Amino acid sequence: QVQLVESGGGSVQPGGSLRLSCAASGSSFSIYVMGWYRQAPGKQRELVAATGGGYINYADSVKGRFTISRDNAKNTLYLQMNSLKPEDTAVYYCNAYRRILTNVEDYWGQGTQVTVSS
Repeated sequence: QVQLVESGGGSVQPGGSLRLSCAASGSSFSIYVMGWYRQAPGKQRELVAATGGGYINYADSVKGRFTISRDNAKNTLYLQMNSLKPEDTAVYYCNAYRRILTNVEDYWGQGTQVTVSS
């Protein structure tokens, strides 16, 4: 079992920055693919960025503006968000995922609201 708790959300003006954190407890953090997802009102949840096994992947809409990182010693995932736009407004969720053959582990945090508005 993995418990995920996000923090760092808030309200910011366009062009501003925020840093999200996701603290993980439970099973070994380093073995999971960790990701940030977001869901805007009336839209489906979408992948923002993910990292694991030496790779990092970003949604096209955030490339060059957002940076995902993880500190396995602190069991923490981060998302540095710069040059924020109103369309980045959403609830941001942390995810931990691992699949071994048919055994899938998929955990979510409760989400943290990010609002970008002037």
